[in-house]
Amino acid sequence: MASDFSRTLALLRREKRISQRTAAGDLQVSQALLSHYENGLREPGLGFVVRAADYYGVSCDYLLGRSMSREGARAHQQTSSEGKEAQQDAFLKLLSDSTALLLELAGKSGSEQLVEELNSYLSVVLYKLFRYLYAADPSSPEEAFKTPAESFEALCEARLRLSELRIRAATQGQERFGLSKESVSMPNMSLAQLAVQYPEQTQSLLEMLQQVSELIEKTGKNV
Repeated sequence: MASDFSRTLALLRREKRISQRTAAGDLQVSQALLSHYENGLREPGLGFVVRAADYYGVSCDYLLGRSMSREGARAHQQTSSEGKEAQQDAFLKLLSDSTALLLELAGKSGSEQLVEELNSYLSVVLYKLFRYLYAADPSSPEEAFKTPAESFEALCEARLRLSELRIRAATQGQERFGLSKESVSMPNMSLAQLAVQYPEQTQSLLEMLQQVSELIEKTGKNV
């Protein structure tokens, strides 16, 4: 909890563009104690967490790292009592909303190349996943694909890595990695702002980010 809380607490203060001294006074603690909280040297009591959440206009869940939504709404949690079809439908909605939002934001940048690279990246991921499933059936004829089984995975990985370089370059309008120079203006990517402009899609994206965050944190602990 300390790591998530301290990072979020410091981020919220910087977003509000106030000094640590001002925030400490408003939150009724010493500047030294607030510094300890923001640097993860001390853990706060419940009273401070509530005051800080009210002060910055976020939920306690967000402040404590339990939710990526500032309102604290955890999206639909799958339970064993639900049917697999309902669970799948819920995930497909998260995926559809999140993808649509990413492409919408990329389109607002003014970069056609950025949208093309995002589409390319997502398409290669789907292709790669299908090839894995396809190969699991020994009766599936390999001739259905131009790229041989022994090389498709490496070629897909190479294409994904290139797309990642091109996506980062495209967000800057850079003439690199085969891209043409463009005038690019990225939209406001603040999660708080996105939640206002695209409430439903942003909630789905936040839930997807939360799930992946928990997954990779668990992976890191097991390595």
